[in-house]
Amino acid sequence: MGIRDLLRRDDRITDTVREGLREGRRALSGERSGPGNALERLVETFRDIGLDGKLTYSSAQVAAERAQRGRARRRPEKAVRRVIRRHRRGVTAGGFLTGLGGVFTLPLLLPTNVAEFYIQATRMVGAIATVRGYDVQDEEIRARVLATLVGEESGEVLKNVGLGPVAGAATRTVAGRLPQHASSQVASAIGGRILKRFGLRSVRLFGKAIPGLGAVLGALFDRAQLNRIAKAAKEGFPPVQ
Repeated sequence: MGIRDLLRRDDRITDTVREGLREGRRALSGERSGPGNALERLVETFRDIGLDGKLTYSSAQVAAERAQRGRARRRPEKAVRRVIRRHRRGVTAGGFLTGLGGVFTLPLLLPTNVAEFYIQATRMVGAIATVRGYDVQDEEIRARVLATLVGEESGEVLKNVGLGPVAGAATRTVAGRLPQHASSQVASAIGGRILKRFGLRSVRLFGKAIPGLGAVLGALFDRAQLNRIAKAAKEGFPPVQ
């Protein structure tokens, strides 16, 4: 992956990121009473592209199938490790390139980096869930995938919308018991956390604004965050018995 690859992604996705971050920042500054629909749409875009695929992004199902090739077909946990390793490489490269030019390129590359990170993270979680026997087309499973994007806070997010541990949800149709508006509530919660992570005063952004050093810090930050999400995904989607 190079800077041209980052910039070559669908401009509509990048525009959605910019709009969501702008609206969220206006909410934090008091210009709006809530985080707004733009952040919610932003998270739903990550979910749909990450799980279903679009343009240059492959789906979670395709990522799972690739990871299960060879000996991993009968060893699900080996496939899970492959999924995590491949996505870790992708977000590490993206974080490195975003911070390479520091403050001179950060405003241009940051929205694309946000999209790249969360779409890849969503696809990784969806692929892990698929390998372990879950149907990522089920609305409850899709909501759970989104919740996993906040890492160790995922259980709290799910609890707030009335969802407990997965408890065998993959073995039956569960969409009927998904609490009303739960998906949008999860998306809104995730949006707020994304905004804090990429807020103008965030330590993460301050580090990325330093040319050279920003590349190293960006790679380390994105890699660490993906590892937290991977851990939450393995805990949130236990193997189906």
